[in-house]
Amino acid sequence: MNKFPQPTLGSTFPEKFVWGVATSAFQIEGAAFADGKGPSIWDDFCKQPGAIADGSDGLLACEHYQRWQDDLDLVASLGVDAYRFSVSWPRVRPGGAGAWNEKGLDFYERLVDGLLARGIKPYLTLNHWDLPSELQATGGWTDRNTVHRFVEYAQGIDRRMGDRLATITTHNEPWVMSVLGYEQGIFAPGIKSRAAAMQASHHLMLSHGLALQALRAQGSKARLGIVLNLSPVQAATDSDADQAQAHLEDGKLLRWYMDPLFKGHYPEDVIGHLGADAPVLHTGDLAAIATPMDFMGVNYYSRSVASANGPWDTRQSGHPLTEMGWEVYPEGLTELLVRMHTDYPVPPLYVTENGGAFKDLVQDGQVHDADRTDYIARHIEAVAQAMRQGVRMEGYMVWSLLDNFEWASGYAKRFGIVHVDYATQKRTLKDSAHWYSNMLHARKGRAAAASIPHNTTTPAEQVATQGA
Repeated sequence: MNKFPQPTLGSTFPEKFVWGVATSAFQIEGAAFADGKGPSIWDDFCKQPGAIADGSDGLLACEHYQRWQDDLDLVASLGVDAYRFSVSWPRVRPGGAGAWNEKGLDFYERLVDGLLARGIKPYLTLNHWDLPSELQATGGWTDRNTVHRFVEYAQGIDRRMGDRLATITTHNEPWVMSVLGYEQGIFAPGIKSRAAAMQASHHLMLSHGLALQALRAQGSKARLGIVLNLSPVQAATDSDADQAQAHLEDGKLLRWYMDPLFKGHYPEDVIGHLGADAPVLHTGDLAAIATPMDFMGVNYYSRSVASANGPWDTRQSGHPLTEMGWEVYPEGLTELLVRMHTDYPVPPLYVTENGGAFKDLVQDGQVHDADRTDYIARHIEAVAQAMRQGVRMEGYMVWSLLDNFEWASGYAKRFGIVHVDYATQKRTLKDSAHWYSNMLHARKGRAAAASIPHNTTTPAEQVATQGA
């Protein structure tokens, strides 16, 4: 039996700390054109030859649209407090504007009500990358009109089910949508233009701020925020060139989003670096982006290492790598969270995604994934380390609940703590799911006996060791 590090759950993680799992609509729902759903940019991107590594698409995915009740039962069995999911914009408003699709709205209402019936808090994301195709036809996120269509969409979802949501996230990872989608072209919509990417990033941030203002104006009861994918950026060496490169890369990844959210401006060094590719801003844009949030989500997978000599080879580190080629570096999560807390007036933080793609061993009806279990355990401990240094953390969510359509990687990369046999759609809890669930159930057991003063037990007693 492998033994994995166990977080000290006593005083570090308070009773109200939220534990969850996360998914996104396009990656699990399938039913790509069922019940009036319109096409998204990812439906279109999957049709481009060579765009998806294994030539697959999201037409079926995990068939969550049909199997949602069983999937919610599975979520409940884990003992989590929250489920983070996204709404497919083209499922509820197929053209991005105009008529709403009642069948699509009904689906998400049933999902929300099903979560509440099982005692699970719904954490809803409005935009997890699947922009309606009709909006892309007029420029997508490079078109300022899309900003206003997003605000209308946010208002519509909130009017329909906002009274039952714990949180509403505007956007998931605007860096990915803008840089990978509009500059590198390796994600939908597959455009390769730095100027387009930077304009898209500004419009994403602007639509976030305007949506928060509109939702508050109509009396939204949900807590409101955004989710960014962030990493600490470290220089490959102590050379001046590598240090300068690391500062620039940090500017493009972290400060480009954090500075306008919390300081009211884009970083000057990045604006200078972009030159003519810098985005066009209108009066009032920066003030809107800086609209205060109730929470903020951080998606963390690994650190970034910058070298003036080109991309840094993660194999140089000597650390384990995931199937994505990403370095396993949990201490980077502590570093990132402490830096955010120190450098910015951030609201309470959540780790809204954290996990790894690893090879699973399917054997005798069980799925063994010791590397994933170790990854999750060490990153939870990294969150605990940040909290001990004063960072206000309110939750942690594993990515992902299910193996799923992993964007440009197709179905070849598995991030789930639940194995999906795509031929039969059978779900099987992996060892990592059992470890996570045992930890959470043990925690709830301790909470029920909360009359015992905290810190009177050893870490080993606080959580039963469970592993593959």
